[in-house]
Amino acid sequence: MVVMTKKMKNFEVVFSDPSKTYSSGDKVAGRILVEVAEVTKVSAVRVIGIGCAKVEYAKGKQRCREDIDYLRYEDTVTLDDQPTDSDGSVILRPGKKYEYKFGFELPQQGQLVSSYKGKFGSVQYYVKAFLERPSQPLLETRTNFEVVEPIDVNTPDLMSPAAGTKEKKVTCMFISDGQVSLNARIDRRGFCQGEEITIDADFENSCSRIVVPKAAIIAKHTYQANGRTKVFQQKLSSVRGNHIISGMCETWRGKTIRVPKIKPSILACNIIRVEYFLMIYVHIPGSNKLVLELPLVIGTIPYSGCSSRTNSMSSQEGSSANNSWVSLRLPEAPPSYCDVSRDCRMESPTTPLLDDYDGSDSPLFMTAPKFQFCPPPAYTEVDEECNGNAL
Repeated sequence: MVVMTKKMKNFEVVFSDPSKTYSSGDKVAGRILVEVAEVTKVSAVRVIGIGCAKVEYAKGKQRCREDIDYLRYEDTVTLDDQPTDSDGSVILRPGKKYEYKFGFELPQQGQLVSSYKGKFGSVQYYVKAFLERPSQPLLETRTNFEVVEPIDVNTPDLMSPAAGTKEKKVTCMFISDGQVSLNARIDRRGFCQGEEITIDADFENSCSRIVVPKAAIIAKHTYQANGRTKVFQQKLSSVRGNHIISGMCETWRGKTIRVPKIKPSILACNIIRVEYFLMIYVHIPGSNKLVLELPLVIGTIPYSGCSSRTNSMSSQEGSSANNSWVSLRLPEAPPSYCDVSRDCRMESPTTPLLDDYDGSDSPLFMTAPKFQFCPPPAYTEVDEECNGNAL
C-alpha cells in the first residue's frame, strides 16, 4: 500500500521577538505557523523547548561524546476558535494561515549557560515543533534562540587586581648568560568586549641578547568527554613594547590592550569551559619565552566606575616624570578578528632589530623579515587524559 504524502505550504516556528537575546527567567513566546496546499487533517501539534551542551570529537578510533541538558519543555498546542473532531483533530484548509501559540519560562539564574558554538562542542537552545497527521509522516521544524547568562564584572572578586612576577635564567651552550625578569599588574580581572585592559609592568634584561616584551589576550577552550580532555588556545589580540638590549630595562605604565568582540566566559558547564587570560611575556631569541599569565573573566555587564584608563592616567602622572601627558581617545567599536591579526603586525616595526618570531627557535642574528599581512593565528591543540572530574 502506497501512502501519498500531502505537501505543506509552510510550517515554521517564529518567536515574538526574533532578535531578542534571552537570559535566565525570561519568557520565550512565539507562534507555529501552518499553511497547507490541500485539505489536511491534523491530529496534534506538539512543541518542545530544548537547551543542551554537547561535546563530540574523535580520538584515534574512539568517538568521544558527552552531553548535558539544561532545558526541557514540552506541550501540546491547539488552535483558538477552531472546531475539533471527537478525537481532538482539526481540518486545515488551503488559503488560510493557522497560528499555534506557545510560551514558557526559562529556568532561574544559575541553571543555564550561555549559547556557544566551537569546533568540538556547542551549547544550543531551540524550539522544535511536530505536526502529526493520520497515516502521514511526522513533520518537524526547528528554530534556535540565543541565551546569554549575565556576568557582572563589578563584583568584588572581579574588581580585585591581578599581579605576578616571573624570571628566567638564560644559558648558551650550558653556560649561564644572565637572566630576564618581568613584574606585571592589572587593576581588575573582569572586563567586557570593547573595554581596555591597563597594564603596568617592569621588564629587566641582564642577558647578552636583545629581548622584546609583549602582551596578548588568549582564549582557552576546554572540551571534556569520556574522561578525556581536549584544549585549544587562541591569541585574540596583542601589543608589544620596545626592544630591550643587554643590561637595560623597560617600563609599561598605563599600556593598554583592547578586548575584542568575543563571547563571555563559560565557567559553569561541566563539559565545555571558555576561559580567558592576559599573557604577558618576553620573547628571548634562541630560548623559550618568559611567560606570565593573569586570569581574565569576560562579562556582559560593563564596569560602572571610573574607567581603568582614567585611573592609569593619574598613576602615570604621579609615578613617572618622563610621561608628561596621556592622550584621551573616544570609545571605538570592538575590532573584527580580521583587524586583530593586521593590528598585531602593524604594531611591530617594519624592520625590527631581531626576527620577530614567537617560537623557541628564533635566530640570534639581526634580520629584516619581509612585511606581510598574516591570517589569524591558528588554535593550539593539547590533548590530555584525565578523569571526568578534571574540570
